[in-house]
Amino acid sequence: MLSHEQIWTAIDRLAERYGYSASGLARRAGLDATSFNRSKRVGPDGRKRWPSTESIAKVLAATGAGLDDFLRLVDSHEGPPRTMVPLIGMTQAGSGRLFTDEGMPTGGPGWEEIEFPDLGGDRAFALEVQGDSMLPLYRDGDVLIVAPNASIRKGDRIVVRLSSGEVVAKELRRRTARTIELASLNPDHEDRTVPLAEVAWMARVMWVRQ
Repeated sequence: MLSHEQIWTAIDRLAERYGYSASGLARRAGLDATSFNRSKRVGPDGRKRWPSTESIAKVLAATGAGLDDFLRLVDSHEGPPRTMVPLIGMTQAGSGRLFTDEGMPTGGPGWEEIEFPDLGGDRAFALEVQGDSMLPLYRDGDVLIVAPNASIRKGDRIVVRLSSGEVVAKELRRRTARTIELASLNPDHEDRTVPLAEVAWMARVMWVRQ
């Protein structure tokens, strides 16, 4: 499992590789210049603060580095443990009996596999983005690594499969006892409020491979 220290060390190494300070890398990625300061890595109460998936995606885009490059920087000697993750396209994910009631892949026809770092206790699978409905954040061909058993909080990016078979990737804006409010990642698409009774499963987006 990737540790707090490993992730921050990889960001420092990425900055060094491309000739930036931690602050310079943050600015290059369009983030606040203090985002990667060492003082921001632990809160006043002593709790560890983790960089968001979005901030990591932005620094990769800004430097042109790939996710594999970043993961090699996590541990330049051994690298993080890896595993095979089931993969399917977003469009195909809405058809047939491809998932259990808990939102895990059933395997079989339609599923492929890709290699990815082991997420420890989080069981995960991968969805390949198809089309432009999630621009500008996710592009056609990007791969979302999602974990159905990971806790979901307001502001998290999630994949939702409806009982109709529709599969969407949105941001969780609000959750009540009866509905979930989803913010669209693409400004050209409307936000949605969905009854919980129509939700087959939800899974949190843990990583994006671009």
